[in-house]
Amino acid sequence: MGSGRILVIDDEGSLREFLSILLTQAGYEVTTAESVETGIAALGEAHFDLAMCDLKLPDGSGLSVLEEARTRQLETPFIIITAHTTPQHALESMRAGAAEYLSKPFDVDELKLIINKLLPQKEDQQTEVSLPQFIGSSASMQRILDMVPRVAATPTTVLVTGESGTGKELLARAVHAGSTQASGPFLTVNCGALPEGLLESELFGHVRGAFTGAVVDHDGLFAQADGGTLFLDEVGELTPPMQVKLLRVLQEHRVRPVGGKCEIEVDVRILSATNRELQTDVENGRFREDLFYRLNVIHLHLPPLRQRTDDIPALARHFIEQTTDRFGTSEKRLTSDALRVLQGYSWPGNVRELENVMERTVALESSEIISSGSLPEHVRGAPAERHIDHVSLPEEGIDLEEYLNSLRRLMMRQALKRTHGQQKRAAELLRLSYRAFRYHAEKLGLGREEGK
Repeated sequence: MGSGRILVIDDEGSLREFLSILLTQAGYEVTTAESVETGIAALGEAHFDLAMCDLKLPDGSGLSVLEEARTRQLETPFIIITAHTTPQHALESMRAGAAEYLSKPFDVDELKLIINKLLPQKEDQQTEVSLPQFIGSSASMQRILDMVPRVAATPTTVLVTGESGTGKELLARAVHAGSTQASGPFLTVNCGALPEGLLESELFGHVRGAFTGAVVDHDGLFAQADGGTLFLDEVGELTPPMQVKLLRVLQEHRVRPVGGKCEIEVDVRILSATNRELQTDVENGRFREDLFYRLNVIHLHLPPLRQRTDDIPALARHFIEQTTDRFGTSEKRLTSDALRVLQGYSWPGNVRELENVMERTVALESSEIISSGSLPEHVRGAPAERHIDHVSLPEEGIDLEEYLNSLRRLMMRQALKRTHGQQKRAAELLRLSYRAFRYHAEKLGLGREEGK
């Protein structure tokens, strides 16, 4: 349960209401505002432990509220949120003194983790962390789970690979929980979510005056994770210069903050994850071979859910029970036909998609029985098949390859537009692996700007 006062500033009434309900249920006292003017007024009326502020407001930039807070010498940490994510916006926000930067639509679990990081609770030090358990009896999962205690007992680096949604961070947390660093912090960073300049500051820290907006010294994640574990998610997205800097830290166990003259010695275990084929990236010159071998001392690969369908019944029942407990609703039972449908679906979003489908189904199913008809249409069967009969072959014939490429280009552009240029989310919409999506995007000449 959280505690503290949070100010939410956003011109979208539905989002203000959603965040107010979510944060109030989590134990926080919430105040909302819809503009720069009302946000600044709220800051003058009460003390806030945290502020969430939209970047674009009707009467100006949300950074104006942040700047006013700093002018008044308020230490309230700010989370800047926006639907129009660009590296420049992220840099401007962090240089203005924002603690975090989130793009809409944001993941609720990610938001909760950020708030917990910015508003640590005193009781956390006295309470054991309860980690979600891996569920599954398939041979492929059992081989991995059998390795976890042995891997955890060693201090070496571990590379976790697998498609998006397979549970790579969960596996990393399990390794940390069984290690000698378990009493230390477990911190995470998504290496693909931040521009290079911001990521360097986030990892290594910065000193006061290192750049515009650096008004105080900032400890990077390496320093914050001293004595614990740092999880580098999407490590394959690191730029070449950042690869060099990370390699140096792994070799020397020292970090130099941005703008600093002195190095800081750190004792941190590195766990990393990627859904890319790093070996292929090494061969193509996209990833440093020496860094790859540093990270890949122990390799754990999580199979996609479609390759361990025996685990689906147990996972589905777990997510149903988890959701009914959270919603406070009566128990629900899966019928055998529903299980057959679940096991017959390809699950491009893997375990994460299954969890979302079960939560949606529980929320919408009023009875205590979940049958195949209760499941979303895209899980029950591909709706696109309905329209196949309406496609006819022209009299003069057709260039099938070009036609399919045109269709692929159209669908990929629509997916990029819907996800504001975020290729990983677009790939999930099209039931493609991120690697396959990038391949087709390069082949068809599609870039991230297609989503703008």
